Amino acid sequence: MTGSLIICATPIGNLEDASPRLKHTLAAANVVFAEDTRRTGKLLEHLGITAQLRSFFLGNEGERTVEIRSRLERGETIALVSDAGMPAVSDPGVAAVRAARSVGANISVVPGPSAVTSAIAVAGLGGDRFVFEGFLPRSGEERGRRIESVVQDDRPVVLFSAPSRVTKDLADLAAAAGDARTVVIAREITKLHEEIWSGTLAEAVDHWTDDVEPRGEFTLVIEPRPESPPDLPAALNAVIQRMAGGERLSNAVRDVAEETGVSRRVLYEAALADRAATRRSESGDTPHTRRDP
Repeated sequence: MTGSLIICATPIGNLEDASPRLKHTLAAANVVFAEDTRRTGKLLEHLGITAQLRSFFLGNEGERTVEIRSRLERGETIALVSDAGMPAVSDPGVAAVRAARSVGANISVVPGPSAVTSAIAVAGLGGDRFVFEGFLPRSGEERGRRIESVVQDDRPVVLFSAPSRVTKDLADLAAAAGDARTVVIAREITKLHEEIWSGTLAEAVDHWTDDVEPRGEFTLVIEPRPESPPDLPAALNAVIQRMAGGERLSNAVRDVAEETGVSRRVLYEAALADRAATRRSESGDTPHTRRDP
């Protein structure tokens, strides 16, 4: 019988956020694979438990995945943790999950603190729909493409950034999105020096470049792309084309208003004005034509 892989979310800063279930899971596992055994050791000490620790990070992920597969085939229970938050989400862990699935092991999760959802909650930019982009590429064409995707998204976008990269990230985002786009920055979230900063991208660049030396972990929430104002001339032209095809004015206005977002009342009045102007033009009675008595 194959074993179990339990993906365990750990505190993102404040160790008091560790749940009783996390404590029980780590204590009961045959082995805990951790991104940084020293950091996880401090968590275990805080929880008052002992466990066998094995490292699992990007540099040894391939080797350790083979070991995880073997242990699961022997029926062991494995807990997988990263430095903070949820393994396999901008952290090592995907290879371990795939290995567990390949041998038919049971896979479960212990949920916990999340910098992503915490930042979305405090940002106040909308949480019904958002996108998580992780860290931006450091350089190259892919960085440019990702930044363009971020600034064109119609949902709030959550990004991670490091102290050495945050000012460049903010400057490049401002250059692509415009200085006025709002950004909320959650720094050291849940930790002793937690800071929630809000302002425009231009203000953020000034703040983190001139006023404050960047320190700690950064989670950025970028305001969605502003909606373009409805295009009344284009909507009116669509109504005219439909009417030329035999559609009634009221039906054409209703359908085009729904498609374009232009106010039905405004579009209807514009269509009436255009039709009246067309009739005057066809009859020769225009503001530029004077009829002789």
